[in-house]
Order: sequence, then C-alpha cells, then structure tokens
Amino acid sequence: MSTTLPIELMSPAGSYESLMSAIKAGCNSVYFGVEQLNMRARAANNFTLEDLKKIASVCKEHHVKSYLTLNTVLYDHDINLMKSIINTAKESGITAIIAADHAAMNYAKKIGMELHISTQANISNIDTIEFYSEYADVMVLARELSLKQVAEITREIKRRNITGPSGNLIQIEIFAHGALCMAVSGKCYLSLHSHFASANRGACIQNCRRNYIVTDKEEGIEFEIDNEYIMSAKDLCTINFIDQIIDAGVIVLKLEGRGRSADYVYTVTKCYREAIDSYLNGTYTPEKTEEWMKKLETVFNRGFWDGYYLGKKMGEWHNESGSKSTKRKIYVAKGAHYYEKAKIGEFILEAQYLNVGDEIMITGPTTGYIESKVLELRVGDKNVERVNRGENFTMPLNEKIRASDKLYKLVDA
Repeated sequence: MSTTLPIELMSPAGSYESLMSAIKAGCNSVYFGVEQLNMRARAANNFTLEDLKKIASVCKEHHVKSYLTLNTVLYDHDINLMKSIINTAKESGITAIIAADHAAMNYAKKIGMELHISTQANISNIDTIEFYSEYADVMVLARELSLKQVAEITREIKRRNITGPSGNLIQIEIFAHGALCMAVSGKCYLSLHSHFASANRGACIQNCRRNYIVTDKEEGIEFEIDNEYIMSAKDLCTINFIDQIIDAGVIVLKLEGRGRSADYVYTVTKCYREAIDSYLNGTYTPEKTEEWMKKLETVFNRGFWDGYYLGKKMGEWHNESGSKSTKRKIYVAKGAHYYEKAKIGEFILEAQYLNVGDEIMITGPTTGYIESKVLELRVGDKNVERVNRGENFTMPLNEKIRASDKLYKLVDA
C-alpha cells in the first residue's frame, strides 16, 4: 500500500438526521453548508449559522471532524458575509472551511482558520498543489483526473516534500461516490444562461437532468431524443476499485449527497466504511464488492459508472428521470415514546398500514437512522399481525427512538 496514514471517509450532512446517520455508519468527517455561499444553497436543506456550535459539539463528542462548505464564486457584496461565516465557524469550533474562491482562502489564512481547497478550484497538476500549499493541507483534485494522474500527483508531493500550513505533507481528497455534473469540476453555466440562476453560486436548477427535443432550424421539425438524458451523467461509484484509489495515495474519500435523505447517507457511508476497512485488513474481495453494490442500489441512484478514474471516456448517460433505486420508502408512522427497560418503541400509525415481517427504517434528528424488521406488533395488550391507520402500536426495538422520529416501510421498487 502506498500510504501509512489512516484513510478518512467524509460524509454529506444536509440535516441533523443525515449528520447522525453518517456518524452512526462510521464516517470520520462530515461536510455541510449554511444558507448562503455554498454549492448546494438551492438543493439541500442547509443549516444556519446558529447551528454551527451544536454541529461542532456533536462531532467532537463522536470524534468526527466538521467541515463547512463555503465554495461558491464570491462577488464584492459577498465579502462581509463570507468573513462573518468564517468567523462564526472558527468561534463555534468547526474543524475547517472548504473553499474555492481566493478571497475566502485569503481570509481563512489571515485569521488562522483551517482550510481545504474545493474541487471547484479545478486542481489538475502538481504545480497548482504547490501554489495552494501556502493556504491548505487538504486539497480536492479535479473530478476529471484518472487514477494514474492522481497517483503521479501524490508521488510528486512526497518527492518534492510539499507541506501545508501545518507542516505536514499535503493530503489529497477525491470524490468516491454520488452525483457527477456534466461540467468541468462542477463549473456550469447552463442554469445561469436559462434562468439567471448560477450553478457556481449554489443555485443550479439542474437543466442537465432533463430530456430534450432537437429542432431543425431550417424547417422547424422537432425530434425528441429517445431514451437518453443526454447531459445527465450516471452516479459515480468506486466501491469496486477502492483498492486502486487507496494505492494511488488518496487520503480522504468524499461521498456526495448533501441533498439526499438520511437513509441514503447511512447506507452509502456504511458500505464505504466496510469497503475501506476490508481493504486495509486484507479481506477485500469481488464477492464483497458485489454485496455492497446491491446495497447501494437500494437507495437513490441514477445508475452507476466509474467516472474518469479508470480512463473511460464520457458517455455514461442516465436514460430516464429520477432514481433507479431497488427499494422505495413509504411513510407510515411517527414516534411517540420509547420504553428503555423493555426496549419497546411506541408509534402512531398515520398512513397506510404495517404488517409483521415488513422491512422498516426510522429517521430522526437525534436518532439518525435505524433499519430493522417488524418481528412483533401490539395494539394495547393484544398481539396483532397488522396495524391500521390511526392506531397506536408498540414493537420491540433495540435502539432508542424519539417523538420527532419518522417510521417508513421499505418495499421493492
């Protein structure tokens, strides 16, 4: 193996449910945004500045690093807000800022806030690494690089002994799983052109995820492009070559998905945690990767491809709208109470019905994510096979649930 440093698994957190789910599933760090100046300002349920102290506290309690994304293009009128966000992040105990604009980098350096360079900076060569080493210890490489190029960069970092502000060698981060943008490292102008909503300011309306009609300009004849969302790339998935990524000298593996639900964050984090640990302890096999792939297919995805890492050309397009997940979740009940000694959860069924034998998931801001199977149902003092809408019911649960939690049943898609 090419590195003796521990591999860091970074998970997305667009909500407290996702934050706790990521922690439960074994992440080493989380990244998230606040209302403005992050690349998911429109798409994710972002936190507020007031949340930062709580997030930092939760992360420290679980020995997880916390990263605040501040990675949009900045205009003059954004500078005071940018400074305010970085100041609050530092005061709150957030581990680091992820930034792409030089103004944010410069200010973070001035006040001594740890900084990571975002993929939006499009770092594609060793000399650019050397340039940014004055500002950051961790850098995300451009998404378009092959693993061969990544390995050459990590080798050259060691050869040149390129260190960051901490005095340690620069650490390389890459995206390992999730949505891929058709544009170079996420820099896209389609949304700005069509709706004056800049993707580079976190306001992308995702034009590329739609299907289109081609019009003959001479005669006005229209043709629908059949069965191809011609700009919508499939989702990146690297779990079946995680060994090659680690051997390329990558230290930080980043999972995309700040706009995704808690079950997505839990499932993807858990699969990649197991894959990394499996490779490092020598038990990584094709049979295991096949099982992880099946699990990843149960949550939101547009189909999978290897990205550019293995040298494949662009062309892995999604051929339909929405998710190709093999499982669908249906909301059925809300939490009411948990009886600690008996390990019994009480719920109120608000929709549909629930049967003994159903697969279920429970999510909540503190609970995070629980996946289970209904082994027993009780209404009052009676055992029942089925609970109907409007009924209060109880069932055995090994993990604590809260009144704010939501219960879903999982069905085949």
